[in-house]
Amino acid sequence: MAYNFNKNGFRFYFYSNDHLPKHIHIEKENKTAKYNLEPIELVKSRKFTTAEISKIRILVEENLELFKNKWDEYFNK
Repeated sequence: MAYNFNKNGFRFYFYSNDHLPKHIHIEKENKTAKYNLEPIELVKSRKFTTAEISKIRILVEENLELFKNKWDEYFNK
């Protein structure tokens, strides 16, 4: 795993072999989701409620620059 960030019980991460477009994976318990970062867009979700998806989107928005910077640092070495 190339990047791992935890916030409010959600784990945000990307893999060392991930691909464009820039995106972030999210998990909590047995639930998963994936958001593209440019533009912010839900790609897929498994088992998260609508309320949880809304919370995740807010966290992605709040941490967008961090996620994009970490992606660039890792993949543009």
